[in-house]
Amino acid sequence: MKRNSILAMSAVFFATQITLVNAQNKSEEKLNPIVQSFVNEANDNSQLENMAFELLDGIGPRLVGTPEMLAANNYTVDKLKSWGIDANLQQFGTWKGWQRGTTHVDLVYPRTKTLSATQLAWSPATKKAVEAEALILPKVSSKAEFDKWLPSAKGKIVLMAQYQKIGRSDEQIKEFATPELYEKLKAEKVQSKKDFANYIKTIGYDNTTLPEALEKAGAAGIAISNWTGIHSTNRVFGAKTKSIPMFDIDLEDYGMLYRMAEKGTKPRIKVDAQSKVLPEAKSFNTIGMIKGSEKPNEYVILSAHLDSWDGAQGATDNGTGTLTMLETMRILKKYYPNPKRTIVVGLWGSEEQGLNGSRGFVADNPEIIKGVQAVFNQDNGTGRVVDISGQGFKDSYAYIGRWLDAAPKKVKDQIKSTFPGMPGGGGSDHASFVAAGVPGFSLSSLNWGYFGYTWHTTKDTYDKIVFDELKNNVILTATLAYMASEDPEFVSREKRVMPNDDKGTAVKWPEAREPKRSSKDY
Repeated sequence: MKRNSILAMSAVFFATQITLVNAQNKSEEKLNPIVQSFVNEANDNSQLENMAFELLDGIGPRLVGTPEMLAANNYTVDKLKSWGIDANLQQFGTWKGWQRGTTHVDLVYPRTKTLSATQLAWSPATKKAVEAEALILPKVSSKAEFDKWLPSAKGKIVLMAQYQKIGRSDEQIKEFATPELYEKLKAEKVQSKKDFANYIKTIGYDNTTLPEALEKAGAAGIAISNWTGIHSTNRVFGAKTKSIPMFDIDLEDYGMLYRMAEKGTKPRIKVDAQSKVLPEAKSFNTIGMIKGSEKPNEYVILSAHLDSWDGAQGATDNGTGTLTMLETMRILKKYYPNPKRTIVVGLWGSEEQGLNGSRGFVADNPEIIKGVQAVFNQDNGTGRVVDISGQGFKDSYAYIGRWLDAAPKKVKDQIKSTFPGMPGGGGSDHASFVAAGVPGFSLSSLNWGYFGYTWHTTKDTYDKIVFDELKNNVILTATLAYMASEDPEFVSREKRVMPNDDKGTAVKWPEAREPKRSSKDY
């Protein structure tokens, strides 16, 4: 008992020492009191996890034109209003209505196995289950030979994607193979990819026209496998068919089917895809505003796209950006309710089809665009922000530097910047503003395997979010918004002198583009 008492006293002593050290560390850095309130709220009263559950687990993926996208729009408007922020939906177009249903794909001959498969976005339903032989593309050396083969696809489910002989990641091969074997296997992978690309070119089709040709020839369905190179992770985009199902099969099952078909086993698969084609759906952006007290016609915009592809939950693309901007607005409203300039949050629709929501906002709100001080956009995953480029604005170093200087040291010290940088021509929504001559900045994150593992894949789920990293980004974004709002100056929009390309011609500033306001234009 005595020994336990001594241990308990020691534990209390060390806990007290740790508390004192933490308190000393906190007190060493003197932040602006409002910025300090941002830090305290983000760390001690975060709403990120609750919102992530509601948005990602509750609503799920947010494909443009789906009821889930509309539900996400309504959810974000309601959240903003619950914090006392004016919010509404702004329509920028319409899109073909569609809703994912259950999908079952089974091998039924020569044995029985449920396959790991995902119906592609906007794929037609099967109405009733379709059973057919799985067929691979023929070994031909010209378009004429391929077109002669096309009638053979009638009534078959065609395996259209490249066969992957090795289903291991490059990292794992490098870890375990001898140097000689690694080089051999790497070369085989590169050659296989090149051979398939040359084959598609030889037969005279591409990823859009080949499914159309197979559908016209009477195929019963089309299967692909868009493997990322990482275990059990495929990318899922949209179907290119109008009346037959098109679906993605995981690497392992696709490879098995391919080998069976190639060896003459004539495997048969059964597909039951119960998606729904719905009426044309209105497409919206969610817009929230905290009105400026001194300069209401000047604006700081917090930007993230709300839509996603729907192979998973759209957690890191771009649930994390959406959550960051929502949480930032909540904190700003609580601790900075009367900003000097109007603070706007824009959660865009249809970014995945070409920045359509943000381009629509730029085109439809010229008075706001004229008064924008800065746009801060986040859209590349769960990691802490580590880069802010000047996006080609000549004086961006001065004002970004001023604003960033107010952030906590552990936040700003992570960030490396390029000034004046080059203007973003696409890729994410800040580019819509940059093209209009508005200082729009990408808060670029540490990728945490984003492009290989979660970007547009079947693994982009809640569990991939690192919430401590998001808290860092909320603190940063709130600080930048506060400083940009308070800045006495309306920042310069002067553009850099653009460099020459390899041919000696001056690179042009990106041109503002009209959004696609309908899926008919997509």
